[in-house]
Amino acid sequence: MPDAGNPAENSAATPAATPAPTPTPAPDQGPAAPAPLGVARTPTGDAGIDGLLQRLADADHLPAEGHLEVYEDVHRGLRDALTALDARPPSSSYDHRS
Repeated sequence: MPDAGNPAENSAATPAATPAPTPTPAPDQGPAAPAPLGVARTPTGDAGIDGLLQRLADADHLPAEGHLEVYEDVHRGLRDALTALDARPPSSSYDHRS
């Protein structure tokens, strides 16, 4: 009968600890394909603004490098629309009194 106090006899009875297997890396699949974000676009009622907001959907199908061009284009259009609001309205025939 093995002696519980004898370490030499205990090590033979218990299996040696095996190192955990190292995970194998997945094959390089490259960057993930572009995917739509699924952000809902609520119509504003202004066809020009709605068209610009719809243009944002183009970024859903582009790699990240192409997003900047779309965002700058939409920003430019929105900025122009706001600037147009500040423009003086054309004078009407009622403004010219003699």
